[in-house]
Amino acid sequence: MIQFDEEKQDVRLQELYKREAEQLSKILSVKYGLQYLDLSTVPVNTDALRLIPEEVSKKTQVAAFEKNGQKIKIAVVSPKNAETEELLKKLEEDGYKLTIFMVSPRSMEKLWEIYAEISYSVNTKAGVIDISSQNIEQIVNKITSLEATKEIIQSVLNSKDSYRVSRFFESVLASAFALNVSDIHVEPEEEYVAIRFRLDGILVKVLDFDVKTYRSFLSRLKLIAGLKLSIDKKPQDGRLSIKLGDKEIEIRVSVLPDAYGESVVLRILSPDAISVPIKDLGIEPQLLEILIKEIGRPNGMLLNTGPTGSGKTTTLYAFLRKIHTPEIKIITIENPIEYHLPGVVQTQVDTSKGYTFLEGLRSSLRQDPDVIMVGEIRDTETAKIAVNSALTGHLVFSTLHTNDAAGTFYRLVDLGIKPEVISTAVNVIIAQRLVRKPCKYCMEKVDATEEDKKIIDDTVSGITNLEKYTENTTQVYKPVGCDKCNETGYKGRIGIFEAILINNEVEKIFEKNPDKKEIENIFRKQNILTLRQDGIIKVLNGLTTISELRRVIDLE
Repeated sequence: MIQFDEEKQDVRLQELYKREAEQLSKILSVKYGLQYLDLSTVPVNTDALRLIPEEVSKKTQVAAFEKNGQKIKIAVVSPKNAETEELLKKLEEDGYKLTIFMVSPRSMEKLWEIYAEISYSVNTKAGVIDISSQNIEQIVNKITSLEATKEIIQSVLNSKDSYRVSRFFESVLASAFALNVSDIHVEPEEEYVAIRFRLDGILVKVLDFDVKTYRSFLSRLKLIAGLKLSIDKKPQDGRLSIKLGDKEIEIRVSVLPDAYGESVVLRILSPDAISVPIKDLGIEPQLLEILIKEIGRPNGMLLNTGPTGSGKTTTLYAFLRKIHTPEIKIITIENPIEYHLPGVVQTQVDTSKGYTFLEGLRSSLRQDPDVIMVGEIRDTETAKIAVNSALTGHLVFSTLHTNDAAGTFYRLVDLGIKPEVISTAVNVIIAQRLVRKPCKYCMEKVDATEEDKKIIDDTVSGITNLEKYTENTTQVYKPVGCDKCNETGYKGRIGIFEAILINNEVEKIFEKNPDKKEIENIFRKQNILTLRQDGIIKVLNGLTTISELRRVIDLE
C-alpha cells in the first residue's frame, strides 16, 4: 500500500517554487544589467528600511535594506516599472547614492515582514519612534540661547501629549544642533536625570528631568540606534542619522551602565563642525606656509599630536581637502568616519569584526594609494607599517596621543621605531590644542594683572621678531557674558599649534637619541612658535583669554 505524505509534498513544492522564482530573478538581473540578490541571506538595516514608507514600498516593490551615510542599497522587483523609476529618481535627488539589486517577489516579502516587526516593536515597547526632521528644523529656528533651550524642553516635559517622549527627544536634538553642541550627556541620578551639553569643549548643565521620562527616552533611543533593549548591564554602541535641510547629521550613541541606570552620550558628527577651511584653523601664517609645503610632498609622514578632543582630525581633514585632486588617490582609515570627503576612499575600522587600524592599513596599501590617513597609531605593528609606507613612496597622515611635539619622538621609540628611521620617515610633527574664543559682542580689553604680565613677558622674550606677531604686550581680553554667548563669555574655538620640521640638522640630533631639552632647542633654531608662545600671541591679539589658555596648557 502506497501512502502520500501531503505535508512533505507541500514543502517540496514550496521549495521548488522558491528556486524557480529566484532563478527567474537571476535571469532577469542579467537582462537589466543589475546585480542579483537573495535577501533571505542578507541582514536588513531598519534605518535603511524606514527611508521608504511601507505603503510606498508595497506599491512600487522597492525597499532599502542597507544604509551607510548617503550610500544605500536598494532591492527592486521590476526595475523598468514607471513608479519604481520615479521613486529611485527621487531618492537620487535627495542626495542618496544608490546601489540597486534585482530580487524576487518572495525575497521582497521578507522585507515587508520586517516592516511589520518594526511596527510591532513601536506599538508595544516604546510608542512612536519616528523623529520628525521637520519638527527638529522648526525648533532649531526658534532657539537662540541656552535659556530658550531650557524653556522649550521644559514645556515639552510639562505637556500631556501622547507623543511627549518623541517631542522631548526632538527638542533635545534640535537644541544641540542650534547651539552647535558636540556631545549630549544624559546622566541618571537616584531621583532625577541630568542633561548636559558639551559647548565649545566645556560641559554646560541644561536641566534635570524625571526618571519615568528618562526610561521611555532610553527605550526610544535604543530602538532608533539599533541597540538591544534587553541589555542594561553592559556597554552598547549604536548610531542614528538625522536629515536637517540638505545636511545629514550622524549621531554616535554610547550607553554605559552606572549606579542609577545607564549613562548616555550622543556624539554629534555634523559636517559643518568638521569641515573647517585650512585658513580658519588658527595656524600662524609662517607655520601654515611650511605645512602647506610639507603636505605637498610625494612621500613621508605628517604626525599630529594632542589629547582627545584637541581638533587633530579636523586639521588632518583640512589638509586632505587642500591636497585632493583627481590625479591622486587618497585612502583614510578612521574610527569613526566623521565626515565624508568627496573623491576620497574612506574605510571605518570595526574591532568587533577584527578590522583594526592595522588591518585597514595593510589592505589600503594593496589599493595603490598616493596618500594614506591613519586615524590613530596605537600599536607597534601599525606604527611600523605606517613608517614603512612613508619610506616607500606614500604620503602618510596620522595622529598620536602625546602632550607636545617633542614627546612624539619618545612615543615612536616606545612603539619600536628606531630613532634613525624616525628622522628619515617623518617630515613634520605637529601638536595642537583647542581654546575658546572670547565673545566678540561682550569681551573687554583690560590691563594684564601682575601675575599674567610676568607669564606674558617670560613667554614673548623667547620670540624672535615679536613685532611680526603683535604690538601689544600689556593688555589682555576678559570674558564677560551676554545673551549671544549664553552668558559664558566665549563663542567658538580656535587652535593653538606648535611644530618640529625634520630637516638635516634635526636628523643628526635624532640619530643620537636626544633628551627632551635638546629637542625643545630645535624650536628656537627653527623660529617656529611653541604651544605656549602661540597661545600667548593669541591672548594678546584677542583670539583667546589667558584663563582659557591656562585651562588647556601649563603656564607655570
